[in-house]
Amino acid sequence: MSYVYRMVNAVLAPTLAAEFGLSAGGLGLLSSMYFFSFALCQLPVGLAMDRFGPRRVNAALLLVAAAGGAWFANADTAAGAMAARALVGAGVSVALMSSLTAFVLWYPAERLATMNAIAFSVGMVGAMAVTVPLELLLRVWPWREAFLLIVALTVAVSLVLWFWVPERRAQPRGKPFMEEIHELRQLIADPAFLRLAVCLGASQFAAISLQTLWIATWLRDVAGYTPAEVARGLLAVNAAMIVGYLAFGRAADLLQRRGRSALPLLAGGVAVSSLSLGLLALGVKMLFLWCIFVAAGTAVVLGYSIVSRRYPRAMAGRANTAINVFAFVGMFTGQWGIGLVLDLWPQSARGYAAEAYPWALGMTLAVQLAGLAWLWSGRTLLESRSTGAA
Repeated sequence: MSYVYRMVNAVLAPTLAAEFGLSAGGLGLLSSMYFFSFALCQLPVGLAMDRFGPRRVNAALLLVAAAGGAWFANADTAAGAMAARALVGAGVSVALMSSLTAFVLWYPAERLATMNAIAFSVGMVGAMAVTVPLELLLRVWPWREAFLLIVALTVAVSLVLWFWVPERRAQPRGKPFMEEIHELRQLIADPAFLRLAVCLGASQFAAISLQTLWIATWLRDVAGYTPAEVARGLLAVNAAMIVGYLAFGRAADLLQRRGRSALPLLAGGVAVSSLSLGLLALGVKMLFLWCIFVAAGTAVVLGYSIVSRRYPRAMAGRANTAINVFAFVGMFTGQWGIGLVLDLWPQSARGYAAEAYPWALGMTLAVQLAGLAWLWSGRTLLESRSTGAA
C-alpha cells in the first residue's frame, strides 16, 4: 500500500497538473510532500516500534494514511491536496520499516538481505498495480473514485495487521525512554552509519524521485509515448526493480554466509545505475536503460541489512528508520528539485521541454555519484565487525 501511494502520481500527473494548475515544480512539490512527511516521522516511529512492536504501530498509522487518502480524493485546491498527501506519507511512514524490523526479530542475520528484498519486491507489486491496471481503470472511473478504492484497501490491510499478524518484541516493556534516546544518538553519531546513510540518500535522490514521477514525464516528453505506452513503460521499469531487489538480496546473503562484505556489491550496483543514468542524460532514448538504472540502483537498499547487522535487535526499529530519514530526504529534494529544473525552460505543446531533461538528469547523476564516492572513501569503517545484531 505504501508503494501504491508513492507511485500513483506518476500516472495521475497530467490530470493533477491540469486540475490544480500546477507547474513542473508545483507537481514535484505535490508528489514529494509524501516523502517530506515520511522523513519527519522516521525517528519517532522507530522509537515507537522498538517500544510497542512493529505490528501495532503500522496498523494504527495505516488508518492515518486512509484518512489522508480520503482527503486527497476530495481535495479541491492544490494546497489541500499537498496537505492530504503529507498526511498519507505520515500514515505509511512505517509500512516498509515495520517489515524490515519484523524480519530482524523473526529471522537470522544471514537471511536479512533476502527477506528485505522480498519486502521491497512486494512493494513493487503495489507500484505495478498503479501503472497499466490504474490506467485502464481511469478510462471508466474518475481518478477520485479510483483513489477511494485505494483508501478502502488501506483500511483492509490495517485490519489484517490488527487481527491476524502475530506479535514479537525484542525488548521487555518498561525500558527507560531516555536510554532509548541515548542509543539513538550513538547510532546517528557512528561514522560508518553516516557514510552508508548519505550514500543511500544520494542514490534515492536520483532513483526513487525519477521512478515515482519523472520517468513517466520523460517517456511522454522525450520519447513521445502515449498515456497507455507510458503506463506499460512504467510497468516494465517496476518489474525490473523487482528483479533487482531479489537478485541483490540473494547475492548479499550468499556473500555474508561466506564471511564476505556486501559493500562492494552495493557500490557496484550504484555505479552501474549511475552509468545508465549518464547515458540517458546524454540523450540516449531507450526504455531498457531506465530498467537497468532502477534495477541496478536497488543495490543501495542493502544498506538496511548492513545497518541491521551492526546493532542489537532491540534497536532494529531505530536503526532502520534512522537510515530511512536520509533516504526520504533525498527522495523529497530530488523529486521537487527535478521539477524546479524543468521549470527553467518554457513548456512544449506535449508537456515539459525535452531539452530540459538532460540538465535535470545530470543534476541527479552528480548527486548520486557524490554519495557513492563518500561511501567508498569510508569503506573500511563499514567493513569492521558489527556491534551485535545477532
